[in-house]
Amino acid sequence: MRALTWHGKRDVRVEEVPDPRIEEPTDAVIKVTSTAICGSDLHLYEPLGPFLSPGDILGHETMGVVEEVGSEVTHIKPGDRVVVPFNISCGRCWMCERGYTAQCETTQVRSQDKGAALFGYTELYGSVPGGQAEYLRVPQAHFGPVPVPEGAPDERWLYLSDILPTAWQGVAWAEVAEGDSLAVFGLGPVGLLATRIAHQRGIRVIGVDRVPERLAAAQAHGVEVLDMREVDDVPSAIFDLTDGRGADGTLDAVGMEAHGSPVFETAIKGVGLIPDAVAKPMMKTAGIDRLAALKGAIRAVRRGGTVSVSGVYGGMADPMPMMEMFDKGIALRMGQCHVRHWVNDIVPVLQESADVLGLESLATHHLPLEDAPRGYEMFQKKQDGCVKVVLQP
Repeated sequence: MRALTWHGKRDVRVEEVPDPRIEEPTDAVIKVTSTAICGSDLHLYEPLGPFLSPGDILGHETMGVVEEVGSEVTHIKPGDRVVVPFNISCGRCWMCERGYTAQCETTQVRSQDKGAALFGYTELYGSVPGGQAEYLRVPQAHFGPVPVPEGAPDERWLYLSDILPTAWQGVAWAEVAEGDSLAVFGLGPVGLLATRIAHQRGIRVIGVDRVPERLAAAQAHGVEVLDMREVDDVPSAIFDLTDGRGADGTLDAVGMEAHGSPVFETAIKGVGLIPDAVAKPMMKTAGIDRLAALKGAIRAVRRGGTVSVSGVYGGMADPMPMMEMFDKGIALRMGQCHVRHWVNDIVPVLQESADVLGLESLATHHLPLEDAPRGYEMFQKKQDGCVKVVLQP
């Protein structure tokens, strides 16, 4: 089959790889119909390269048609359309039974001291082949895949694999209610969906970004925006918009590669030039992130408010403003999305006749799988108004 494989920093290629097959009775194999490039895939494109090996198949936002199932998979069958959550969880362990499916004890990557295995996401999370391919082997398929109704548009359901529940969890964890205010830092796909979810709930939303297309997309859904190219001190501007108090909740939807951290950016790029044998332990013990978005979210939240973090971070020695965090008495919630925990809440929204979250128009670029390398470059460089790329094998 054809699949997108990693070969080095900013070097991804579509090439022939072996077809996946059933290996365990809880497996399924699906024929991929749509697969998206996620913002966190860009971390693999550059800073997290030391944890990848040439030939690794990328991608974790996937849906398709079931080709084959193992003997213990009963809720789906060949011919069914399914969307596949990005974290691989069993549904049976202590963590899964309590809704913490991103910490599944069956698939935890204990050798790396990490949570549940993820599709297409480095040796830190199990080196499981990803879904930017013609076919995908799905472990723990007795629990993970979510059936998709016949005739439903791929893109309304595709984002249930990751970015939609990630945005949903981000808003939920910000602990804001109707009439409250939420400041969302970063208006990429997750940030945009978070603003729409919050706006639908009657929350006042302030979106922060510097990319014109993202700002315009947020405004089109009733969001107030702050353009970082025009506002020197975003937290102060948010205080001005909220009677000097700060937002009731803030959401960091950016993560480790935030703009506005030039010193840390240089350090991160420097690690990428070091041989992997040296870079890996450095990143595990002394790694740092670009924290501009997170620090802005901490500054902008009101006293007693909550900072929710959906953006991916990978550093182990990040300097945090502990005095400010303690003095303000804030709550901080973060982590990988527990996709299956939120599915029952989200599916009724997907089944509505109206596309209230604008899911079908979120992707700005649709490309064949063979053009995936161009999609990665365009998405990373924010070229051609690119907000989201969907690939069709």
